[in-house]
Amino acid sequence: MTPSSHAPATGPALSQATRILLGLAAAVVVLAGMSFARGIIGPLAVAVVIVIICAPVRKPLERWGLPTWVATTAVILVSYAVLIVMALLLAFAVAEFTELAIEYAPALRETADAVIAQLSALGLDAQASDAITGVFTPSRILGLATSLGNTVLVALTALFFIFAYLIFMAADAARYARAESSFGASARAPMARFAQFNGSVRRYFVVNAAFGLLVAVVDALALWAMGVPAPLVWGVLAFVTNFVPNIGFVLGLVPPAVLALVVGGWPLAIAVIAVYCVANVGLQVLVQPKFVSDAVNLSLTLSFVSVLFWTFIIGPLGAILAIPLTLFARALLLEGDPHATWLRWLTGDTTVTERG
Repeated sequence: MTPSSHAPATGPALSQATRILLGLAAAVVVLAGMSFARGIIGPLAVAVVIVIICAPVRKPLERWGLPTWVATTAVILVSYAVLIVMALLLAFAVAEFTELAIEYAPALRETADAVIAQLSALGLDAQASDAITGVFTPSRILGLATSLGNTVLVALTALFFIFAYLIFMAADAARYARAESSFGASARAPMARFAQFNGSVRRYFVVNAAFGLLVAVVDALALWAMGVPAPLVWGVLAFVTNFVPNIGFVLGLVPPAVLALVVGGWPLAIAVIAVYCVANVGLQVLVQPKFVSDAVNLSLTLSFVSVLFWTFIIGPLGAILAIPLTLFARALLLEGDPHATWLRWLTGDTTVTERG
């Protein structure tokens, strides 16, 4: 067999490999750009999610025959109300946390010294003791409180952009709804895909908000009954961290458990951990994932990885927006491509097998 006979088989293979490498390189460039512009991408994504959540307000108003501008204004006002409530909850929680950090800084230091003494008696090496000492120093705690205060200032600054985004997006949403009447059947498939995406995002946040509110009430009442300071703050924290898939439970548990250790010793800390494990694990780990999976059709593995990935790309907001951003990437890159059915199935989209 002559060497030239191998050329037709090698050429397409190299071309396909080149396309894959170019695609990966383009993805890296895009993600690097998103990370660099996270100050813009984060607020923009928040505004998109809020408009999607509040969009159903438009439908009954339009059915009643009200003008489009009235329905759009209603969506904007409801979106502003949601955003203001979120901002007030965040400001309240951070202010209370800062006050607690200042008030209990000496007690935290004493608790750290006691823990270090107990660990030293068990033969723990000096490096671990130094690490614990560094975490519980008053300057480190006050620095954390100051950092949280600065984060709130940054968030409040970003609210200006979010308010502007909401106006533009709510107005554009009314125009996009007329795409099929303007472009005919050619617009039907893409509009159906993004309607499905919008529905998934709404169901996801409705499910998380419902479970988050239930968990927050249970945690706050339990902490209040056990005498842990600022139970309302930890209830707000439990509600917010419920939107972080898989690891939100741990993020919401650590601060009240540490505070319980300071004010009541190990018995109170263990009691707090036990209550959180019964209430939060029972709801968030055993019950909630089933409802979330049905709402968004994402695999558990992809849900977990998406939190780490989007947090790395756009910062802390990425943890809360991980599922909507992943759903958007799937809708943009995979849905509508008949050759990507197996990739969609791999992400957890069970609808492809049901239709098949």
